Amino acid sequence: MSSFQALGLAAPILQALDEEGYTTPTPIQAGAIPHLLKGKDLLGLAQTGTGKTAAFALPILNYLLEHPRRAAPRGARVLVLAPTRELVAQIGDNFAAYARHMKFSHAVIFGGVGQNRQVEAMKRGVDVMVAAPGRLLDLVGQGHIDLSTLEIVVLDEADRMLDMGFVHDIRRIVARLPEKRQTLLFSATMPPSIRDLAHSLLKDPETVQVTPESSTVDRIRQAVLFVDSAQKKEALMMLVNNDRVVRAVVFTLMKHEANKVAEFLNKSGITAAAIHGNKSQGARERAMQGFRDGSIRVLVATDIAARGIDVDEVSHVFNYDLPNVPEAYVHRIGRTARAGREGWAVSLCDAEQRAWLREIEKRISKAVPVITDHPYHSADAQNSTLPPPVLGGGRGGRGGRGGGGGHAGGRGRSPRSPSSRPTASGQAASRNRRRRSS
Repeated sequence: MSSFQALGLAAPILQALDEEGYTTPTPIQAGAIPHLLKGKDLLGLAQTGTGKTAAFALPILNYLLEHPRRAAPRGARVLVLAPTRELVAQIGDNFAAYARHMKFSHAVIFGGVGQNRQVEAMKRGVDVMVAAPGRLLDLVGQGHIDLSTLEIVVLDEADRMLDMGFVHDIRRIVARLPEKRQTLLFSATMPPSIRDLAHSLLKDPETVQVTPESSTVDRIRQAVLFVDSAQKKEALMMLVNNDRVVRAVVFTLMKHEANKVAEFLNKSGITAAAIHGNKSQGARERAMQGFRDGSIRVLVATDIAARGIDVDEVSHVFNYDLPNVPEAYVHRIGRTARAGREGWAVSLCDAEQRAWLREIEKRISKAVPVITDHPYHSADAQNSTLPPPVLGGGRGGRGGRGGGGGHAGGRGRSPRSPSSRPTASGQAASRNRRRRSS
């Protein structure tokens, strides 16, 4: 489709899109919207940053315009499930923007804040409820929300919801849904667990896959630096301290490490903020606002907290820690190279995490280029045969996922190097540090 008008959307929606500066549908929008306007169930395979929120929000709003009715008290006509409170809030904002010229009500339901305002918002019922699974089930259990009148259900970033351990919550929610409904499932990847979930939820669905899973990986310039764990902060500072780094996301495995890295960067003159599950909602929102407006240059995040980072101008992603789940690497580095831009993803790999890098390279079917021309190179880390560390008593606690970073050195150049050189030690410190996941 060459225009949104050609998709057959209603005039109030088209007016809002024009004001938002939308001109041409993205592939996921052009592929999904016609099916959804016909009321079909849909399996959408698309990375974050491809315009998938509009791909489901626009036809949903069109449906609400064409079938006006009041939502039942404590109910909603549409439910959108998303894995994190940041993403829930972002989707809610997008709906409000697209619906600015129509009569429309919505509520966002997530934890980390008091429930009173959310309960009050749901008393009269809303057109669209955007919710994270945990808080939604809490309010359903208390009798504040009724799911029996839903007409459309969307599962956004379904693979991440399963990664984060929400599969049982999702099953409990699905058990309360009306049999007659339109169901949409969006996922960046298609592991067997998502195939099973889609099979159980969708009826005769259309499938729209706009790009192969590896497309995001292929357009991002990747690199890995082998370093001893004791030298990671200095190596990160070397990378971030470059004019090419406009906005960067740094990933750590654990919350306390995110705090330490952000504190180190701030003391070194780089404006940084940490976001993770222990931060209040207000603190996370302030950090995200500062990141968007440029007053905060580096966001240090654990994987779960990072799902709401939807900022097109992220130039670099740095993996302070590699992910212990290979699929998370793709999700992490997808924070950069968005909206057709170029991006860098640079990982710092110590001896303990060397095994994780091998698994990542199998997952993306390519070797991550190695940069050795820097003062922190560790042959011990590069040649390590240590078994992977165990987090939280098993293969990766909920926070121990993901990985991507940006090479601050520019094209074909080594990163700028501080004058000091590292020691060869650090593996024992790494082992002692990683005792619990975020």
